[in-house]
Amino acid sequence: MTHPTNPANTTPSTSTEVVLELRKATKRYSGVPAIENVDFSLRRGEIHALLGENGAGKSTLTKVMAGVVPLSSGQMLVHGQEVQLSTPLQALEHGIAMVFQETSLVPTMTVAQNLFLGQEQFFNRLRGVYISAQQFLQSLNFDVDPTATVSLLGAAKKQMVEIARAVLHQASVIIFDEPTASLTPEEKKYFFDLVFKLKERGVSIIFISHALEEALQLADRITVLRDGQHIVTDDKSNFDRNRIVQAMVGRDLSQTLYGQKKTTVRPQGECMLSVRNLRMASMVKNNSLSVFAGQITGVFGLVGAGRTETFKVVAGLIKRDFFHGGEVLLRGKPVRYRVPRQAVHDGIAYITEDRKVEGFFETMSIAKNIYMGLLGKSKNVFGAISSAKAGAIGEHWSRLLNVRAISKDVKVIELSGGNQQKVVIAKSLVQDPDVIIFDEPTRGVDVGAIAEIHAEINRLADAGKAVVVISSYLPEVMSLSDRILVAKQGKVVVEFSATDATQEGIMYAAIH
Repeated sequence: MTHPTNPANTTPSTSTEVVLELRKATKRYSGVPAIENVDFSLRRGEIHALLGENGAGKSTLTKVMAGVVPLSSGQMLVHGQEVQLSTPLQALEHGIAMVFQETSLVPTMTVAQNLFLGQEQFFNRLRGVYISAQQFLQSLNFDVDPTATVSLLGAAKKQMVEIARAVLHQASVIIFDEPTASLTPEEKKYFFDLVFKLKERGVSIIFISHALEEALQLADRITVLRDGQHIVTDDKSNFDRNRIVQAMVGRDLSQTLYGQKKTTVRPQGECMLSVRNLRMASMVKNNSLSVFAGQITGVFGLVGAGRTETFKVVAGLIKRDFFHGGEVLLRGKPVRYRVPRQAVHDGIAYITEDRKVEGFFETMSIAKNIYMGLLGKSKNVFGAISSAKAGAIGEHWSRLLNVRAISKDVKVIELSGGNQQKVVIAKSLVQDPDVIIFDEPTRGVDVGAIAEIHAEINRLADAGKAVVVISSYLPEVMSLSDRILVAKQGKVVVEFSATDATQEGIMYAAIH
């Protein structure tokens, strides 16, 4: 974790002026409350962290403030005046902007066009838009090409454009939903510095984060929600990690989530997967590695290290170089997949880092999403969906992974991030794969769901599966892995046993 150096980090907000307030805020869906009787206040120039498990009501509360959803009952006040917001545009007119966890950019437009969307009348030429965008992005220390099409950007760059757009609107209240989930340590530092600059200008910040250390570093005050209820609001100085976790989940997870350094590792089973001299454009450069049954192989590296691209080649999602592209061997036999379905048939499951774009069917139910995973392994491409069978399978996996939903018929897009992630995992595990590749399995997931996902990953390895965990979070890699591979500039450069690895050693290998 990169620590911000701005002195505002240790100087809490002294303003008592309340710029935004919710009183007895309640939002119901089909009669079931997502938040109920929640009181919340935001002061001028304050950084206020909003924490809670997935499904605790954080996103619902902030969407009410941002005009995305209306209250079922209760009041919302802006500068002491009651308002009723029904659209994000109305919220923006009251000085409230939100940067969503799932980006709301127009993918076919350029970065500059997205930034100035709705303000085009001020510019007569596209060149003027690009020049203004370039200057503005540079002022934020954001390394993004204003002429790039948004659909071609990675998750981190998209997040930076979202943040820039909110700042450009000169909102007095900016809400960030998981703003740093896709950022590198260096990009996080720029973001932290930006937040402190906004604070100094009197802008009020609300941010949702599952990285509790960020809340303890950045926030002036912290509010914790649980099951749609307000649990506690207090000054940052009165919290530590354990108090936050206990408020969030009602129990202590501090010893089970990221525990002590490993003293034993699982023995290596059969070599299930080998990659030899793999090349893919400029992202994967002569990469070689092995994955063994009955073990968790952790893969760590900074953004651009080629981790995801390597395993997307393995799973048939992207193709390696046609000439001198290297080899992929499954149980010692060379394989080259044209489409992911072939890899699935051979027992390889890749669980994506981008669940919304690649992980599930938004408008389908939990059961049908999981059943689609089973159909993906079927030889009958045109297999019909059996509602009864889908329901039974969906219920089994929902119970196994503790997927929480208001009803069994709810659309997956309406679930919290952690429960969406569990559905994505179930959709792959229902195929009974032998090699399971988890790419950032707990990104945007709360501490309670993290513990459950980690337990499932360990269960799979204990059952003899070959498990790969790609993660940018070092404590996660060290707590799960039996072997740790460190990738840099397109290939694995160092391998550690979990019993010998240190955070300093891993990070040194990733950078130097």
